Amino acid sequence: MTTMTETSARFREFKMPDVGEGLTEAEILKWFVQPGDSVTDGQVVCEVETAKAAVELPIPFDGVVHELRFPEGTTVDVGQVIIAIDVAPGSGDAPAPAAAPAQEPVEAPEAEAEPKGRTPVLVGYGVAESSTKRRPRKGAAAAPEAAAVAAAVQAELNGHGASAPAPATAPAGAPAGGRPLAKPPVRKLAKDLGIDLATVVPTGKDGIITREDVHAAAAPAAAEAPAAVASPVAPEAPAAAVPAAVSGSARETRIPVKGVRKAIAQAMVGSAFTAPHVTEFVTVDVTRTMKLVTELKEDKDMAGVRVNPLLVIAKALLVAIKRNPEVNAAWDEANQEIVQKHYVNLGIAAATPRGLIVPNIKDAHDKTLPQLAEALGELVTTARDGKTSPAAMAGGTVTITNVGVFGVDTGTPILNPGESAILAVGAIKLQPWVHKGKVKPRQVTTLALSFDHRLVDGELGSKVLADVAAILEQPKRLITWA
Repeated sequence: MTTMTETSARFREFKMPDVGEGLTEAEILKWFVQPGDSVTDGQVVCEVETAKAAVELPIPFDGVVHELRFPEGTTVDVGQVIIAIDVAPGSGDAPAPAAAPAQEPVEAPEAEAEPKGRTPVLVGYGVAESSTKRRPRKGAAAAPEAAAVAAAVQAELNGHGASAPAPATAPAGAPAGGRPLAKPPVRKLAKDLGIDLATVVPTGKDGIITREDVHAAAAPAAAEAPAAVASPVAPEAPAAAVPAAVSGSARETRIPVKGVRKAIAQAMVGSAFTAPHVTEFVTVDVTRTMKLVTELKEDKDMAGVRVNPLLVIAKALLVAIKRNPEVNAAWDEANQEIVQKHYVNLGIAAATPRGLIVPNIKDAHDKTLPQLAEALGELVTTARDGKTSPAAMAGGTVTITNVGVFGVDTGTPILNPGESAILAVGAIKLQPWVHKGKVKPRQVTTLALSFDHRLVDGELGSKVLADVAAILEQPKRLITWA
């Protein structure tokens, strides 16, 4: 889709693009530019989080930033304009951005989708009919110190730091002579929670009350905030006391379901109630595999790459799939077909600060052991940095989840949607084991294989799991079976 339009010969707008496969929205995590900054074609202007990953967006033309349409923390629909660029900054005075004038209370139904998180910059909300005065974009020196402190404290309660101070004419959330500024969904939320909007300190642009403000006011600790800031004191003092007050008295915390967490929930529910899951288990002696890992770490051909048990387990699964190719398939409900995959995009479940993601190694079946190790290292590093792209998580065929890193013996993993199988690897522990007729301490782990019973019969699933276990018990089968 086209993501930019020409509003005039001078100004161009950049729309939220579809950065994934059919994604409908994204949250603006961070702006890297501000109004007045110069930008060049290809320069990254913001970072957004989709239902799959965090993605940096580059601007496709040169110019000067005229307006940011939404603040950080706002969820924006694909196709909405997020930034306006002055592509001819030297051709005269530019009109003031639409967000600069103060706005009237937002009570009429809006065409745009309801944002989640902090309220977006108000664009097209109409001219204020009340006596609310125009507020400068930066450094409103006329605002009383107490109001600034109140906004800072409320922002800390919301967890996103200091925000713009409340309008000078408004005690708490109410403008002079008018109702508190809030969108209809926020008003409904306040009504449902029994919160008087006039008592809520706004942190949104131009004194707009956000959903986060209402949630913060609903917490018991929030009721203490106005008293704490009634007298003019330095912002640092009340801000430092807020976390202790919240953690000491709040009995519940409500976290909006969005981004990666929302995607995980939808995918897991869809998978669990669409694909009939079967899980099988096997406990295996991996002492020889651990010895192989130690030897590979000293091999010059593996220099510069990370070698660990997961590498050998991944290779073992790839060999097992090669010996049992029918397991590598997908169910096409629309066409009532089984799609046999002649390639393996190996997914690796990764726990990140934003939640669980499953990037995959494309064409893993064609990679040598050093290449597979390098790909695994890059995948893990990118995931931990929060830079995994939606493309890196698309098209997986089978997945490995290593629950052993948390000290867990095993589990019943849920299939990644569209995939046929997922292998869970438990913790590798020293245990008593019968080896060559004698009980000896051996390194043992438990494997669990969940598979889609529409695609994989019990016999096929058992063969795949048994092959993986056999390879880990005797790693030389990586050569004899490859």
